[in-house]
Amino acid sequence: MDIKDRILYEDNHLIIVNKLVGELSQGDQSGDDTLVDTIKAYLKRAYNKPGNVYLGVVHRLDRPTSGAIVYAKTEKALSRLNELFRTDAVEKTYWAVVDKVPPHERGTLEHYLIKDAKSNKSRAVPKTRSGAKLARLSYELISASANYYLLEVTLETGRHHQIRAQLEAIGLSIKGDLKYGSRRSNPDGGICLHARTLSFIHPVKKELITVTAPIPAGGVWQAFSSQ
Repeated sequence: MDIKDRILYEDNHLIIVNKLVGELSQGDQSGDDTLVDTIKAYLKRAYNKPGNVYLGVVHRLDRPTSGAIVYAKTEKALSRLNELFRTDAVEKTYWAVVDKVPPHERGTLEHYLIKDAKSNKSRAVPKTRSGAKLARLSYELISASANYYLLEVTLETGRHHQIRAQLEAIGLSIKGDLKYGSRRSNPDGGICLHARTLSFIHPVKKELITVTAPIPAGGVWQAFSSQ
């Protein structure tokens, strides 16, 4: 899909796009092309920009996930967006397809998580564990298919692999997420975790911005396309 068809919002200050499964939010040790590269190329073409194009990384989504992600087009916007994300002033809602029905139709999960850098995984630990950080989210069961359940998850904190680790802690696995307990991988190598909506006050215009990212086409997501 062309990047132009994945733009959810754009103005002089920022651009929000729908990241595909497998795309890198920013560069890593793999050296693979990134969504930053794709957006820069689009901006260069669309606005006939000479030389290098500025694009600031505000936050990231894990490579196997999809959904709405924000980039800054100016240094001023980057600074202000960083502050919004740092202070949890951005409302982030995700959709997650899981393998079991949750213990309640809706609820709030609170755990203390610690990151294992060697395995690039987070896990729930006792509050007293050195380095443990509070993680909090709320969820609601919004749909079900023959074999899977669709949760809408709202993050209240932003921890490494938070949704994946907290769902694992209550016995749920996101479809395709082998690292956190799923029995089988997805054909595309991704996991069924999608950044569905972002809502925040525009850092320059001071007006409310809310975007909704269409879910991936095909696969198990088709069962929930009417949501």
